[in-house]
Amino acid sequence: MVRWQAMSFSIGIVGLPNVGKSTLFKALTRKNVLIANYPFATIDPNVGVVEVPDSRLAELARISKSEKIIPTTIEFYDIAGLVAGAHKGEGLGNQFLAHIREVDAIVQVVRVFSDPQVIHVSGKPDPKSDIEVISIELAMADLKTVEKRLHDVLGEAKSGDKEAAKIRAILEKLKAGLNQGQWARGVLSEAEQTAIRDLHLLTVKPVLYVYNIDESGIMSQESGIDASLPGPRVVVSA
Repeated sequence: MVRWQAMSFSIGIVGLPNVGKSTLFKALTRKNVLIANYPFATIDPNVGVVEVPDSRLAELARISKSEKIIPTTIEFYDIAGLVAGAHKGEGLGNQFLAHIREVDAIVQVVRVFSDPQVIHVSGKPDPKSDIEVISIELAMADLKTVEKRLHDVLGEAKSGDKEAAKIRAILEKLKAGLNQGQWARGVLSEAEQTAIRDLHLLTVKPVLYVYNIDESGIMSQESGIDASLPGPRVVVSA
């Protein structure tokens, strides 16, 4: 049987605890998941698979005379909330960071809405600070990975291995950037990223920021999102 099959893609939904990750996951996948007003209600990631509608597939199937169409699917992973110190294991951070390494892209949910009944780990929402916490934790987790690999290749590079010397130079460049809080995709060229792709770095993954605002903001078309906050972005009331 001839069939037309599109590619699949995986996305990890990340952020601080209680920012709306599981609520967004439930809306996207229509799966029933635990949504609770306390940190780390999610321990193991919830996983949902969603088909992506695409009218072009029918035309491609007609041209290729395919008997079956299998649309693109997106796997969403609802990953437990990260906190400051996650790369050191705070809040089971090492376990949660490992889940993020498995996905193709990251969606970071950022809490903008105010609700005294929904706990915020820092006392109150501060989108800029909250984004920085997650960004730094991912960078520091990658730094540990880079330092370990750098230790492994130093001996090989010193013995005259040209490939090891090339990797060493890339790792040293990346280490310097990560120490300053920069992400790998902002430090390395695409060729350099490809050379060390086996490290499965967190900070090479594309990121979409989802700003979770009050419902009143959606209704009034005034999101209240600071223009200086990073993008690409989507504004929702999850």
